[in-house]
Amino acid sequence: MFSYRHAFHAGSHADILKHIALIQLVQYLQEKPSALTIVDTHAGAGIYSLEDGFATVSKEAEGGIFRLQQFIESGNTIPESIQQYLECVYAENAPGKIKIYPGSPFILARFLRPQDRLKLFELHPKEIDILRQNVAQLKQAKQIDIYAEDSFSRLKGLLPPPSRRGLVLIDPSYEDKQDYRNLEVAIEEALRRFATGCYAIWYPAISRRESAELPERMKRIANANKRSWLHAELRVENAPGERRLQASGMFIINPPWTLEKHLAEAMPVLVKALGLDGGAKLILKSFEA
Repeated sequence: MFSYRHAFHAGSHADILKHIALIQLVQYLQEKPSALTIVDTHAGAGIYSLEDGFATVSKEAEGGIFRLQQFIESGNTIPESIQQYLECVYAENAPGKIKIYPGSPFILARFLRPQDRLKLFELHPKEIDILRQNVAQLKQAKQIDIYAEDSFSRLKGLLPPPSRRGLVLIDPSYEDKQDYRNLEVAIEEALRRFATGCYAIWYPAISRRESAELPERMKRIANANKRSWLHAELRVENAPGERRLQASGMFIINPPWTLEKHLAEAMPVLVKALGLDGGAKLILKSFEA
């Protein structure tokens, strides 16, 4: 697990899907004035340079945020949800060029109201130090708690939050197959403790059996707990082999009713903007308990 650094994937198509959904979730949950607790189980470093370091090795931003920016500069129109996402990216950059990419912690921090709390988990011994340094520079730093702990085992102790209103983003690397099982156990425990919480689960759509089965397993858990769910998957190419990630998905338990509409508008545009070889496609399904 310590070989994984999110900087390799900063600004990728997977980040775009995850962050568009995440922004819509936060905005909906903040329509009520009561406090919101947000948990990011695998926070990474929080924010990333796209001009040096790991991001320049993988070059995944070229098929993600840079390709999306070129699509817009070519005169194509985009829905409000994509524009709101881009505003979060632009806010970390000088006008004219994207050099910095905000990860989930920085995007979430930007939306914090005075009454909200953000709890970040990271186990990587180098990433946690960078995360602490980056978060310390934020004006919202006093509202953010950072834990160098295993989020899967620690999560249940945070639920339910005092306000009984919460959003949990779960996005491990899945390089360790045990992450899939840990995820199932964590979600089952979370729903027992805090059935009305919103749980946003990101996953890589790869040929590994555990990955292919993940959406159905999450559906069974949600259905057993009589919870609504939404499943979105974005594929940008269908090339032989898996030299790079070609698709990823989001599975949301207790999604707001507005999310499906926003994704139904955004995802066809992302397929058009990011698709590479005619194999690009999307999946969008939901169930109302």
